[in-house]
Amino acid sequence: MMHLRLIVPPALTPEVCDHLDDDERTTNLVVLRGCAVRPAGDVVECEVTREAASDVLGWLRARGLYETGAVALSDVVAAPSRNARATEEAAPGAPDDAIVWDAVLDSAYGEARGSWSFYAFLSLATTIASVAVVTDSAILVVGAMVVGPEFGVVAALALGLVSLRRSLVTRSALLLLKGFAFAIAVTVLLALAARLVGWVTIEDVQAARPLTGFIWRPDKWSAVVAVLAGCAGVLSQTAGRTNALVGVFISVTTVPAAGDFALSLALGASGQLAGSAAQLGVNLVGMTLAGLLTLLVQRFLWRSMRRRDLARGARES
Repeated sequence: MMHLRLIVPPALTPEVCDHLDDDERTTNLVVLRGCAVRPAGDVVECEVTREAASDVLGWLRARGLYETGAVALSDVVAAPSRNARATEEAAPGAPDDAIVWDAVLDSAYGEARGSWSFYAFLSLATTIASVAVVTDSAILVVGAMVVGPEFGVVAALALGLVSLRRSLVTRSALLLLKGFAFAIAVTVLLALAARLVGWVTIEDVQAARPLTGFIWRPDKWSAVVAVLAGCAGVLSQTAGRTNALVGVFISVTTVPAAGDFALSLALGASGQLAGSAAQLGVNLVGMTLAGLLTLLVQRFLWRSMRRRDLARGARES
């Protein structure tokens, strides 16, 4: 279930309330007339099944409520009442299969906006990855992967490509480019300082690294893992299962490759620069293409299920 809160112009309130009341996939309808201040209007709240959220939001958008009022959507942690269970049963399909496109798009624009914390986390993750290279520590590689915040921007890029939103594609691509450039620059400066005081040498990078040598040697499995991680990450975001993103972060080698590239650049290990850059590129491109394909398949399946459900409802009527 999802909670829907609306601010509705008074002239539109009766139509909105009638529509929500007639839809058996909504429940707990509440109307507070004249309570909203900015924008001014009536407050209308209800619970809606996840499967019906896109239908309801599309109807509200067509009535101009996105421009003349306000719409807010949030997840309901639990709704144990009998009427909520009956409402969920009235909506065909499984909640995890439903994509609330408005919520996904809003989240994507938020990810692509960028912030100082994005640059900070990416720089910290890249620096941790460079330490992992020096110490040949697989644990630090995993830590760097988890700290890295880049997947949300990659998912936003894939969504922008699917929905043909040029602004979202441009903002996401530029943020990835600027973010990794900034993180690599910070790590290079720190590596130069460490080299100056004798903490690291070029031998630390060029020595045999059985646990972290894979970072600058991409192969076919790098592409396979990037594609699988991209599919899993997009599915977790569209289905509202963000806990699965931790597994995605641990799977992809974007941040470790950036850390290896920065360290090799600072210490003059030119033989590893191409491999690290290739590993970074393979993972970013693989995740983006996988996210693009996953979203296309999800949209096709969801539209097919909706057409089937509408046809079934028409036959029953």
